[in-house]
Amino acid sequence: MSNLDGEWDCVVKSPLGEQKSTLTVKTDGDRFTGTNAGAMGSLDVLDGRVEGNTLSWKMDMKVPMAITLDCTATIDGDTLTGGVTAGAFGTSPMTGTRKA
Repeated sequence: MSNLDGEWDCVVKSPLGEQKSTLTVKTDGDRFTGTNAGAMGSLDVLDGRVEGNTLSWKMDMKVPMAITLDCTATIDGDTLTGGVTAGAFGTSPMTGTRKA
């Protein structure tokens, strides 16, 4: 198991307000799979990549509108920081902590 693997309690400060979710990460070499589940449903991690302690992936959001989200997160111990880019809406900051 990688030190990146696990469940992360995340908050994205989006134009729609704070969005809380649980990001699940399962690494396999330079790739990872997982989900991001929150109040608006669960999204699968698409094209998950690992470079050092940085993750990058896409998610196809359907609600409240159809848009592809481009995400990055850097993990340092039990802390996650990154961003979610939603097309013309720009990049929203994301923070998280590892679930116990």
